[in-house]
Amino acid sequence: MAGDDKRQSVRRGVLLVISSPSGAGKTTLSRNLLEAEKNIAMSVSVTTRPRRQSEIEGSHYFFKSVPEFAFMRDSGQLLEWAEVHGNFYGTPRDAVMKALAQGQDVLFDIDVQGTHQLAAAMPEDVVRVFVLPPSIDEMRRRLKRRAEDDDATIIRRLRTAETELRHWDDYDYVIVNDDLDRAFSELRAILDAERLRRVRRPAIKRLVEQLQHDLAAVVAAN
Repeated sequence: MAGDDKRQSVRRGVLLVISSPSGAGKTTLSRNLLEAEKNIAMSVSVTTRPRRQSEIEGSHYFFKSVPEFAFMRDSGQLLEWAEVHGNFYGTPRDAVMKALAQGQDVLFDIDVQGTHQLAAAMPEDVVRVFVLPPSIDEMRRRLKRRAEDDDATIIRRLRTAETELRHWDDYDYVIVNDDLDRAFSELRAILDAERLRRVRRPAIKRLVEQLQHDLAAVVAAN
């Protein structure tokens, strides 16, 4: 019985994408989810952006030169890639495919461009969540409190937000982050529901076939 229970619980992983304009709170939500959930890991992107003082190579990003990034992109090593604020970002393909096959969920903190590519490449696996700030004033306050970008960078991020907001309805779910606890509860509920989708649980088909076989045998015997 234990073996049967384990077999029936095997599922394909979820690719959970969280996107938002800068300052909406997706980084905090992502960090909280990684701390609370055991079976989910952050997809570590490659980027040509300079490393911030608080960032660790291989943990936050794999930092690459532009030629190194171009080689990975052109040789098919990236599942998706995008240019954001003058820098390149991309998702290594092999690590994601291995995680999915093992039933490991993967969390993505990527922009609208990358999300579209990822969803086109793996439509059955991707779950898209867009996080909205409660207001532009609050979004600006959060960017300033972060104290990692100068004023020019903040303005550039706000201009980019104009484009990003146009794509909110391309996503499967939308969370308004006006209360962090509630927003986080909604995010966990989305993940829980998506883990139970039929397409991610191939063992269910085998169970149904066995039930149908056994039922036919019972009916035929009576």
